[in-house]
Amino acid sequence: MAKQEIEVAGAPKQVTITPFEHHTKYHETDLQGVIHTSNYLNWIEDARMNLMEQMGLSFKQMLDMEISSPMISHSIEYRSEVKFDETVVVETKLLSYDGHEMEVTYRIYDKATGEDRAVAKTTHCFVDRSGIPISMKRAYPELDTKFFEFK
Repeated sequence: MAKQEIEVAGAPKQVTITPFEHHTKYHETDLQGVIHTSNYLNWIEDARMNLMEQMGLSFKQMLDMEISSPMISHSIEYRSEVKFDETVVVETKLLSYDGHEMEVTYRIYDKATGEDRAVAKTTHCFVDRSGIPISMKRAYPELDTKFFEFK
């Protein structure tokens, strides 16, 4: 489990972020029985939503407020193959946040062995329902503080 220290009312507090886990499915494999790399983007998206939920800011809550955070870039470095019927753990960390964009890093590893499978990074901006970029600090200061607690 990844622990992140946050500042709450001037006093440090340990918050435990539970990593996202995914048990691989047969339909995710290619002809060689290896998980196709296109699935990793789905896993990191699910892991990011899991992180946001644990931060107290669910993706559904954001959508209800007509805020979205589309991915504007991503990179994945594959380290070893994942196969059918394995469980991978995706640890997430909010790397940076400035009110306009956020960067999230991911470590994907085998639950049974701890072997690294991939590392990734995504960058997201914040937009309103019309797709116009917004500043979370100006538009939603109460949400802006949640990001700084976990940065």
